[in-house]
Amino acid sequence: DAAIISTADFQHALHTVQAANAKKDVYCEKPFAETMADARIGIKAVKESGIVFQIGSQRRSGANYHTANDYIKSGKFGDIVMVEMTWNVNQPDRWRLPKLTSEIRESDTDWKRYQMNRPEAAWDPRKYLEYRLFWPYSSGIPGQWMSHQIDTVHWFSGLNHPRSVAANGGIYLWKDGRRNFDTMSAVFDYGPSDDLSSGFQVTYSSRFTNSAGGTKEIYYSNGGELNLDTNKVSDNGGLDERHASAMGMKPNRLEGFSLSDNTPKVVTSANTGADNMTSMHMLNWMECVRSRKTTNGPIEAGYNHSIANIMTTAALRTGLKATFDEKTQNVLAGGEIFQY
Repeated sequence: DAAIISTADFQHALHTVQAANAKKDVYCEKPFAETMADARIGIKAVKESGIVFQIGSQRRSGANYHTANDYIKSGKFGDIVMVEMTWNVNQPDRWRLPKLTSEIRESDTDWKRYQMNRPEAAWDPRKYLEYRLFWPYSSGIPGQWMSHQIDTVHWFSGLNHPRSVAANGGIYLWKDGRRNFDTMSAVFDYGPSDDLSSGFQVTYSSRFTNSAGGTKEIYYSNGGELNLDTNKVSDNGGLDERHASAMGMKPNRLEGFSLSDNTPKVVTSANTGADNMTSMHMLNWMECVRSRKTTNGPIEAGYNHSIANIMTTAALRTGLKATFDEKTQNVLAGGEIFQY
């Protein structure tokens, strides 16, 4: 009846096409796609087949995230003026499988089939098992981690993708043969494409080399902040009386509350007695498979986070500002189509 796609990052959209062509409903791990060519054929197959599709962005089934989305869309938060996001660990073992890569042989695999539409390459056990460290099998940090957080920007703001992305990074410490960065930072410009005078900035940074700071996901308005790590809305940083009155304005301070107040605790077999986002996201998909309703994470969510991820990858790998061509649905780096 259905397929759960948890294969290598670059295969997700391609396997979604195969499942859609076979009329199988799909739960697909993020990232949906690592190239726009794959993203375009993936969304086309899902839409034409009519299958029930869920992208594995489990924040979309988190009660606190739904509360945050409702609050922002109500207008009470005010316009988003800035978003700060981080994801830091100190994990040289992240995405590494040294014992298995030393033992596996090409004869254990179907290496040619595994590569699908990627450039044909000689057998490499690391690219087979540690693919998250090697472009173009994976973008690494953007597809694996950033895709979770940047998706909330699209959800809360109603914007499909950034207007532009500038980014840089490097392999600064874990020099183990990987090709994807162990540290990166990106700056996004978001807003309507026909009104460059409005919008907001998003900053994202991530490192494998020091875990200080952990994760951070904070939305700012002129009146305060919405913090998805503490699950609190507060007037932190809001416009105070002194600076407002100097300009003949009124102070702007949000009324604080908890995003997790009165949210239901749902018992599932995977996580007894707690609101576990992944369990709830899987449950939402299964319920929609039965009801044929739209899931919390529809195909558009996966397609849009892929645009942001690919724009980030383009900026990281070329050193150029990345933009998006609405007409051709291509990511551009320095005005040229970005592929590999």
